[in-house]
Amino acid sequence: MDAQGCPTDSDRDGVPDGPDQCPNTPAGATVDTTGCPVDSDHDGVPDGLDKCPNTPARTEVDTAGCQRASDADGDGIDDTKDKCPGTAAGTRVDAAGCPILFTEAKTPVVLRGVTFETGRSALKPDSYTILDIVAASLVANPDIKIEIGGHTDNTGASATNLRLSQARADAVRAYLASKGVGPERMVAKGYGASQPVAPNTTPAGRAQNRRVELRQTN
Repeated sequence: MDAQGCPTDSDRDGVPDGPDQCPNTPAGATVDTTGCPVDSDHDGVPDGLDKCPNTPARTEVDTAGCQRASDADGDGIDDTKDKCPGTAAGTRVDAAGCPILFTEAKTPVVLRGVTFETGRSALKPDSYTILDIVAASLVANPDIKIEIGGHTDNTGASATNLRLSQARADAVRAYLASKGVGPERMVAKGYGASQPVAPNTTPAGRAQNRRVELRQTN
């Protein structure tokens, strides 16, 4: 009892100390008849203090009762919002967590990992990982429009190389469209062997010249 003869309620939760089974309830917490905090979503944060009262079961939460931010790839984007999980350390990313492909300088982006079956326009499976990242970035940045440029080395006839480069650019465009990039945002253009970036006199040089480039057009 206090000096006025009333039951003492040390933690001021409305339940007298005698029957209070949780005598140190935090201020503001909603309690049950035993004086213990009510935790409707069972996240460990009492209802009166819980800023996110309907957190799904087994969700890791912060002190406010809200889902704890996690960033597995360390790019600064919460995993729940990251469209490109697993980004390599040190990579600059956009608001969607995808690598920044296009800058104000509009420098062409060479997709080095995108390759095709020899003499054909069929994408090799190893290309899909890179193209998926490109697609995610473009979906996250819907205002960007691009040209997909196909390039070959100088092996074979010029007309054949021009057709092949166009078919390969078309294949990349079709794949990106299948991943949600609007076809109207992409133009595919084949350049054949007309724009080499290395001498065609060595295998290494020819490999560099066989490439797909993305260029922002707006």
